[in-house]
Amino acid sequence: MSTVNTVTEQLTRAGQAIEHDSFAIIDAEAGAHGYTDAQWPIVRRMIHANADFDFNGLADFHPDAVQAGIRAMLEGGAPIVADVEMICSGLSQPRLAHFGMRTRQFISDPDVIEAAQREDTTRAVQAMRKAHRLGLLDRGAIVAIGNAPTALIELVRLIREEGVRPALVVGMPVGFVSAAESKDLMAQVDEVPWIVIRGRKGGSTLVVAALHALLALAEARQKADA
Repeated sequence: MSTVNTVTEQLTRAGQAIEHDSFAIIDAEAGAHGYTDAQWPIVRRMIHANADFDFNGLADFHPDAVQAGIRAMLEGGAPIVADVEMICSGLSQPRLAHFGMRTRQFISDPDVIEAAQREDTTRAVQAMRKAHRLGLLDRGAIVAIGNAPTALIELVRLIREEGVRPALVVGMPVGFVSAAESKDLMAQVDEVPWIVIRGRKGGSTLVVAALHALLALAEARQKADA
């Protein structure tokens, strides 16, 4: 059986060679690290996405995060609820389709904007509340937050106060106001697995990289079990 992931890898030999050589360089330059064999491919792909070795150390994982993400993908049909459209646009549609997954985001919906104006909150807060009302945070969902700290803070509130239980939270908002604090808050949650980037760094590109790494791990598991 081929060891190449046909969906989640580059589809030409030239593309595969470049990607694999890049990963080899990252492995060599990163040296020793404190991540598990399951966690490192995710960290490595985030480094690859930004050429920034700071993520070797800034990336932090709930102990069950990787397996929870893989399990949600293999079960099929898991929604990915994003805070912004950039995450939805960045994810590979063939990779998602392989597992029957689709993305959802509500940041620009008129009712979300109206509620944010009426309640003097952010659109990101109202978007998370809408996802909850639609039942999208309790069906093996993966929540992907790369831009809005207030979305992550609201999600933590929904977990603690309203009992939402997504399969996995990939919480990596970037910024200077509440970004680091929102991720520290998420990392205090025991009830739901999470992957975060500590500090101010983050962004939608890193969320997409982490999810693509998880998709590759899920496909490898699928092939191994076939």
